[in-house]
Amino acid sequence: MEERQIIKSLKEGDREAFSMLYKQYWEKVYHFCGLYLNNRDVAEDVVQEVFIKVWESREFIREDDNFKGLLFIITRNLIFNHHRKNVNEDFYKMTVLSAMDTSYDLEEEITAYNLGEYIDHLIEELPERRRVIFNLSRKEHKSYKEIAFQLNISEKTVENQISEALKFLKKNIMLLIWFI
Repeated sequence: MEERQIIKSLKEGDREAFSMLYKQYWEKVYHFCGLYLNNRDVAEDVVQEVFIKVWESREFIREDDNFKGLLFIITRNLIFNHHRKNVNEDFYKMTVLSAMDTSYDLEEEITAYNLGEYIDHLIEELPERRRVIFNLSRKEHKSYKEIAFQLNISEKTVENQISEALKFLKKNIMLLIWFI
């Protein structure tokens, strides 16, 4: 069967068509992951996520588009997200280890906790749509493209909303610091 017809069947929810595309492309996606990920288990997880995203967004795939290109864009984004998450986790681990090396200061801990609460409070003050976009970006670690796709808005709108949220947070945090 021609790939365009397979994609058309996939869009209609045909599991057989999905299986055909999976069998045709999983190894290529896996090898692409291997170029950027040094852990086989993580690479296998990314391959699974790629095809889950294909299935979940099948109705948006166009028969005329380059399906192979779409797969690699999804793969690239998931790899970037994985690296970004690992950087955040590594930073967190280093911070915890660093904190263990320094003396315990209850007052600093309370101040940091209160600042975290204050920031959470500021986030809650954002307009609802901006708050949703900000939380998807910062708390769920989604890319602008993923957020735009999920909320059916443009990436530029996501970028603008994140920028406005950060300006608001920065302004209010600076006011707090100035008053302390």
